[in-house]
Amino acid sequence: MTATEIHRHRRWHFLLLIAISCAVSLIVVSSETEVGGFDYGEALSKSLLYFEAQRSGRLPYNQRVTWRDHSGLTDGLEQGVDLVGGYHDAGDHVKFGLPMAFTVTMLSWSVIEYGDSLASTGELSHALEAIKWGTDYFIKAHTSPNVLWAEVGDGDTDHYCWQRPEDMTTSRRAFKIDENNPGSDLAGETAAAMAAASIVFRTTNPHYSHLLLHHAQQLFEFGDKYRGKYDESLRVVKSYYASVSGYMDELLWGATWLYRATDNDHYMSYVVDMAHQLGGLSWAMSEFSWDVKFAGVQLLASMLIKEEKHKQHSKVLQQYKSKADHYLCSILNKNINGTNVQRTPGGLLYVRQWNNMQYVSTASFLLTVYSDHLRKSNSDLECHEGTVTPDEMLVFAKSQIDYILGSNPMKTSYLVGYGPKYPTRVHHRGASIASYKDYKGFIGCTQGYDYWYGRSEPNPSVLVGALVGGPDHQDEFFDRRDNYVQTEACTYNTAPLVGVFARLIELEEQKLEEEDVRLVATYRK
Repeated sequence: MTATEIHRHRRWHFLLLIAISCAVSLIVVSSETEVGGFDYGEALSKSLLYFEAQRSGRLPYNQRVTWRDHSGLTDGLEQGVDLVGGYHDAGDHVKFGLPMAFTVTMLSWSVIEYGDSLASTGELSHALEAIKWGTDYFIKAHTSPNVLWAEVGDGDTDHYCWQRPEDMTTSRRAFKIDENNPGSDLAGETAAAMAAASIVFRTTNPHYSHLLLHHAQQLFEFGDKYRGKYDESLRVVKSYYASVSGYMDELLWGATWLYRATDNDHYMSYVVDMAHQLGGLSWAMSEFSWDVKFAGVQLLASMLIKEEKHKQHSKVLQQYKSKADHYLCSILNKNINGTNVQRTPGGLLYVRQWNNMQYVSTASFLLTVYSDHLRKSNSDLECHEGTVTPDEMLVFAKSQIDYILGSNPMKTSYLVGYGPKYPTRVHHRGASIASYKDYKGFIGCTQGYDYWYGRSEPNPSVLVGALVGGPDHQDEFFDRRDNYVQTEACTYNTAPLVGVFARLIELEEQKLEEEDVRLVATYRK
């Protein structure tokens, strides 16, 4: 039973007692005023299951996604380093460092903002496990101060095969960045992930938190000192996760999270002093993603303005805020000069064709976090086309989440496993082939393509909690395994949803409590 269900259950008993004492039937009233809509508690629980389906390495005894088994147990062996663990990013089996780090950063940020709500639902432990599965891998991958293993596997050879991860026969060669082959973007994002995670574990696991922070500081120093794009050093990643935005946003992003983790003025000075040089004040964004972090930096920086100790930096922080406001206003359709984010006829934010849902989930997260910040500071968002209140921002974020969960023209949930209708032919090797638990025989590289890839039947295993790429600009969606633009899911799609689901659970509970108070007041009159 979810926290929302428990609250509703208690509320029925509470109202029944009032009904008896007042000699009136309030059961009918209760049913009429019950909060309707989607079960965000269920959506939250399922979203966290997805990360267990994406695990690489030796699976733990408490693994809940039982159609998966151990995989990648020799990762790094060829290079003489232990790189077992981590996550597959999407429907294949390469371990890409940049999107994996962003996934962990967003999971950690979700816990930092909404840990209490996660705890009340009983999902905090699962969120912490999802984060630690990533950070344990990053600790392994950071083998010396100026060396970070960036990738395991090769996208080109991996895509030649359609196999379960348990059967992999493709190359597991590992690739690294170092002083001679820099990757400031990857180092900066991994530093951000480990710094954010260090905040998460500060109370429950202080030794681990300290270790993460130590790695984060070393990685940031490495990325800042030896500057360069990781996809220039590692051409193998160019076709899959090219760093189009460059490394400047990740350096600011890493420094911002290190400041939050340490309260050390050195990092705050970096965010302020390097703001112009690294593009923090020149880029007005309309997206926030695994590649482009400027909007996240700008939003976090703008949240520091009213703190007394940052008065000396107010000018630069106000400039950051101006850019953060631009992003938020573009999402809310309140900008001018054609800078608003496009929407589908059904109301979904639409940034680009391929895996559009990643931009929807990150936008919903930033809107949610910033609406809470504005509410606490008794402020509104000022846009060119009018003022937007914190409540209006949260309502729009909720509308995007509700679209994801089924309130859309296709009447389908794009969160796999949630609701009566959802994608059943997700572009995912492991889920689309008979599970290792049910069939332990070896399935070869081309055998998967011959017997499983082209099947019209639903996948044998449900990739619960995966947020697929989603519909096109006309709200149309085609549930085909070969339609990877729409049916492939990624870890960084689902990660921001964890925080938003947790916040929407809070919102529902607040509404229920307010309704309880109103009903009690009504029947005492």
